[in-house]
Amino acid sequence: MKFYKFDANGNDFILVDIREKDPRFSKEEIAYLCHRRYGIGADGFMTLGCAEGYDFEMRYYNSDGALGSMCGNGGRCITAFAEYLEIEPSCDDGMYHFLACDGPHKGEILEWSYEGDDIVAALCMKDVAAIERVEEGWFLDTGSPHFVLPVDNVKEYDVVVEGKKWRNRTDLFPHGTNVDFIELQPDGTLFVRTYERGVEDETYSCGTGVTAAALVYATQMDPDDYEEQEVELDTKGGDFFVSFCATPQGCKEIRLVGGVNFNFEAEIDYKSKYILRKIN
Repeated sequence: MKFYKFDANGNDFILVDIREKDPRFSKEEIAYLCHRRYGIGADGFMTLGCAEGYDFEMRYYNSDGALGSMCGNGGRCITAFAEYLEIEPSCDDGMYHFLACDGPHKGEILEWSYEGDDIVAALCMKDVAAIERVEEGWFLDTGSPHFVLPVDNVKEYDVVVEGKKWRNRTDLFPHGTNVDFIELQPDGTLFVRTYERGVEDETYSCGTGVTAAALVYATQMDPDDYEEQEVELDTKGGDFFVSFCATPQGCKEIRLVGGVNFNFEAEIDYKSKYILRKIN
């Protein structure tokens, strides 16, 4: 079976095309494949399958093998994967219309290089109706739950230790949460570091996390009178742009833009305990 490795600003994923055959991977198999010591190594695992009325269906799993909530960077990677597989968008707008766990999404390739190092992908995110003040930070759902917390000296902050504390605050977040630590930089960009639920560690970037950070910053920390807004963000893995329209009903027309890299294509031989043969 072929698999493909992509990353979106350092947030890396294993992708498998299951349009012709769906092997239904077990939780243990996915966790093994994502393991950075014994398997391929990835922050998450995704399958691209068929869905009636859509160009494809995205099914996302955390690195622990559990079925996950929406992943923004995963959505951008699977958009690039569809382009790599030469899937033709079915709608006249030229965008991929696909189904994910939180509903329909649209993805678009803005720049493309078959060398895999110059891809820019955009993803239309779900609307966000509510941003809730929780102790020193804010909680919101951008497809996945996020707690956004402003801190000083974010680049030196102990994200793993502090993130784990908030992630396990079941009195505040009964189902757990991702945790984003943010700080405005002198150049006007918002630096974001994320502790991810399911990975149980810091990732180089998180698409739903930078989206949450942008919405919190623009509407709660530095609100202005402009309905249409764009926030530039930076992470360990690279730069993002998040644009949205603020309305009395919440944030709409949310668009996440950032880089994607195609890493390699290889094969898995299940009979030989996941022996890998790299193709390119």
